[in-house]
Amino acid sequence: MPRLVKEGKEPARHRPPATTLEDREDRLIARAVDLAEQKLIDGTASPQMILHYLRLGSTKERLEKEKLEKENELLKAKTKALESAAKTEELYAEAITAMKAYAYGLEE
Repeated sequence: MPRLVKEGKEPARHRPPATTLEDREDRLIARAVDLAEQKLIDGTASPQMILHYLRLGSTKERLEKEKLEKENELLKAKTKALESAAKTEELYAEAITAMKAYAYGLEE
């Protein structure tokens, strides 16, 4: 039997419990944003809330976000390059060891 819904309210969405802390945080953040949206629609949002969302929409904020994303990509590339260099160094060391063993094996 379907539940009756109060006027103006959506039925509650039932989800399984969050399995990780990140999932729980994501859900809480989503609820907070939903509540903020509703307050903005109703006209009951505080000036601080309005200012927060105005700043999020600014060109400066978008550029800063893009800059952070690019810096993150750069850090990932540097990490990958360091890992690759370490692997190359390891392969060279193994090759030198193998050549030494081969050279010493020929002299006997």
